[in-house]
Amino acid sequence: MDDRRNLRGWWDGAPPPPWPEGRGLAVSVVVNVEEGAEFSVADGDAVNERLPEANQRLDALPDPCMESQFAYGARAGFRRVLDALAAHGVPATFSTCGRAAERTPWLVQAAQAAGHEISCHGWRWESHAGMAEADERAAIARAHAAVAAATGAAPVGWHTRSASSPNTRRLLAEHGGFLYDSDAYDDDLPYTVAVAGRPHVVLPYAFDTNDMRFEPGGGFIQARDFADYCLAALERLRAEAARGEARMLSIGLHPRLIGRPARIGGLETLLAALARLAETGEVWPARRRDIAQRWRAAAGLPPWTPSLPEPTP
Repeated sequence: MDDRRNLRGWWDGAPPPPWPEGRGLAVSVVVNVEEGAEFSVADGDAVNERLPEANQRLDALPDPCMESQFAYGARAGFRRVLDALAAHGVPATFSTCGRAAERTPWLVQAAQAAGHEISCHGWRWESHAGMAEADERAAIARAHAAVAAATGAAPVGWHTRSASSPNTRRLLAEHGGFLYDSDAYDDDLPYTVAVAGRPHVVLPYAFDTNDMRFEPGGGFIQARDFADYCLAALERLRAEAARGEARMLSIGLHPRLIGRPARIGGLETLLAALARLAETGEVWPARRRDIAQRWRAAAGLPPWTPSLPEPTP
């Protein structure tokens, strides 16, 4: 059967860890910067972003309840997350919507100044499923340009909110500015795929080791729920990596969620444990761009360089 899906993965055995100093487990902390990029009638959108706590009947009217929940991430939660990362010396990738970068450039500039990676999370906080190819191509270029303008450095990573389109990965490759994408949820390891005639790195993301589970019905209530769950994943993958096979763990954060006063302690507990394991040489906390470059090198591929199209006159 000519199956379009690779369901075998690393069934025959994962490669040895390519991480620095023989460390077995790479841990990627991802901070999603979406504040200001959500759908809002007040911004001229046809609908408002739907949140359980907001008024779902305000489909054609401004919804200040919804907007202020997102604003909390920028105004209060972001600083707590940035401070927690700094306190424990853990590098992260700040996955940033282009419109969020335009509206809150001081946030991504502060993260960049602290040594974190700033990557792309779409122009808007939106799914690309069903998007016309020309519109998607423009959205990718606009997001890349906005993040580069806010930080002074071209981003190299991409992650679509929820579902990507059948064209997304090809359009990223054709754009030429992306080393990797995280539009997959199918493994505990990176892998490479051939796209538009070039090798492209995929870094799978995760929705379970993610503070989005603090949202109603997600299962996390107390700060320790987040810490305990993520630490259980870390310990399991660390044990598997000790057998000589590489592993990677993604931990997803949102300033408006984990940045709340009653939740930030869960992140601090997790980061403290992660920092201790980094000191022992077992775990490599890393930015996603560094993980992707290491994976390319281990696969015998040359160092990645952008191949951006010529600028439009």
